[in-house]
Amino acid sequence: MSIHPKYPNLFAPLDLGFTRLKNRALMGSMHTGLEEAENGFTRLAEYFAERARGGVGMIITGGISPNLEGGFGAKLSTPEEAEEHRLVTEAVHNVDSEIKICMQILHAGPLAGTASCVAPSAVASRISRQVPIELDEEGIQKQINDHVQCAKMAQLAGYDGVEIIGSAGYLLSTFLVEKTNQRDDQWGGSYENRMRFPLEIMRRCRAEVGENFILIFRIAAMDMLQGGMSWDEVVQLGKEMETAGATIISTHFTWHESTVPTIATMVPRAAFTEVTGRLRKELGIPTITSNRINMPDVAEQVLVDGHADIVSMARPLLADPDLVKKAYEGREDEINTCIACNQACLDHTFSGRSVSCLVNPRAAHETLLNYLPATTPKTIAVVGAGPAGLSYATVASGRGHHVTLFDAASEIGGQFNLAKKVPGKEEFYETLRYYRRMLELNKVNVQLNTRVTADQLHHGGYDHVVIATGITPRVPDLEGIDHASVVSYVDVIKGTCEVGKRVAVMGAGGIGFDVSELIMHSGVSGAIDRDVFAKEWGIDFENHPRGGVTGVTPQINKADRQVYLLQRKSTPVGRGLGKTTGWTHRISLAQRGVKMLNGLEYQKIDDQGLHITVDGLPQILDVDTVIVCAGQLSSRDLYDQLQARGIDTSLIGGAFEAAELDAKAAINQASRLAAAV
Repeated sequence: MSIHPKYPNLFAPLDLGFTRLKNRALMGSMHTGLEEAENGFTRLAEYFAERARGGVGMIITGGISPNLEGGFGAKLSTPEEAEEHRLVTEAVHNVDSEIKICMQILHAGPLAGTASCVAPSAVASRISRQVPIELDEEGIQKQINDHVQCAKMAQLAGYDGVEIIGSAGYLLSTFLVEKTNQRDDQWGGSYENRMRFPLEIMRRCRAEVGENFILIFRIAAMDMLQGGMSWDEVVQLGKEMETAGATIISTHFTWHESTVPTIATMVPRAAFTEVTGRLRKELGIPTITSNRINMPDVAEQVLVDGHADIVSMARPLLADPDLVKKAYEGREDEINTCIACNQACLDHTFSGRSVSCLVNPRAAHETLLNYLPATTPKTIAVVGAGPAGLSYATVASGRGHHVTLFDAASEIGGQFNLAKKVPGKEEFYETLRYYRRMLELNKVNVQLNTRVTADQLHHGGYDHVVIATGITPRVPDLEGIDHASVVSYVDVIKGTCEVGKRVAVMGAGGIGFDVSELIMHSGVSGAIDRDVFAKEWGIDFENHPRGGVTGVTPQINKADRQVYLLQRKSTPVGRGLGKTTGWTHRISLAQRGVKMLNGLEYQKIDDQGLHITVDGLPQILDVDTVIVCAGQLSSRDLYDQLQARGIDTSLIGGAFEAAELDAKAAINQASRLAAAV
């Protein structure tokens, strides 16, 4: 096989002894919700087959429980259940028999959250209200046997191996940490005893499946817990797993209850791979690294640096199933980059909804949403080059329609051009780069700096007009709203207005949080500088204390301002933010000294500041700037004018629904309409 000129390490095969991987690109585990859905395995088969066609060397499925008490979605313990999985394994192997697919065995332990959930000790997780049942000796043996049976059934189903997850706060990891393992028998106490449970699972699995079956153990190489695993314990466990029969060690970097972000967009690319690299030097078997590796050049550099043997990309292959193929063919500018927003993937997973992707609505919907060639090409005008307009224009033109895209601004992007300026959201530049390339490839006629009128559209000869004119910021009906101290969030983000030292932000939705982050930020963004990120979140990569964070005090660079983030609702500030990222934004602002107030009413704005009432008591916030983030209104005048003329018109994105800026909904809606036109 010839060496790839640009990515020689990424496209090098890896010899595992009894088999080999065709390259070092792995689609990491991500639960989709299809595992439990009606006809879910049929849909899963196409989902994984599409990633196989996209060029990955190995795939790891979403988590499958070994028993009912494991509680995380689908279970595998019987030949009948194995037969369902055969749809998936055959679909992947039919694409390319060289591609390996492994099933992740995930026993959620205390995170199962059910009355039957189990753990080494009756210690509830911080994020689960359910106190688990403490396992007795018989129960421990059952859990071990059930893992072995699950691995055996995975082999029967045609998988090339299994990944046993021993991290994240799931069952196996709770045996390893003193906080969650308070036993004094052979399964607790000393670290040697605390390791016994996961090691026994690995030993017995290897004995059951034989030598020619991939066994991966996922270890919390840095668990981000105060009092978590020490570096010596991580190394010892890795070595013992190798002896017990593991083929590969996969590194993970958190527990779900950790208060340090590890996968959000504010995390730098490949932030944790160096930790894997240190562990790799201690082992004689290959290692997998992960987290925020979203482009081929990042993956190649990780391998060049010796940080791993295999690079895991889960969400990036949701965003673009052809990422690896595009890299191989030199089409990197066509990659639809994962922006680590988590809005349609992990947020959906942890709220019980089917997974998809904000920038790729087809993800996990491959049998339901397809962009087939148009039978009768139409001439279409799209007005507005924000997320909805861009999505519609590129999908419709890709299907063969003739599309003209109008926008009054000088660049494409709409609200994304504001988002990309917020520290921690720099990945939005990648989405706009992708759309620019898709517009070029699909020969969309892009007309910027053009405020098109209803008359022009009426007489333009279009078969269909799509209005994606977005939103206009809502201006509250409040005495003093025209005071000199009042500015719009748009002007603040664009940097076209002055912001004082004492600031009130009216509105605590996503925009209010973004604006507060922006005006309280100082220096380089942690999202693009790992050292800054580590200091801000209290991570010590160099000395690796317990969990990587024990005893480390965060050091925050913040602007010299006092900011009040205000919310009329009485619910906790930020509750409406994303389930898997909202807490990171709340912590970030709290660390920067932002005061969050809820359950208030606005009274007026004058030279004294912003007058409010809280619990019926009047207060005056002595501020010199009031930033209005009070929602949006749909910008649909043009649509109404066209409708009045009887022109065939669609309304999409923020122009359709502006209750809250929602790129996920806008892109999804636009893609589906463009697929059907």
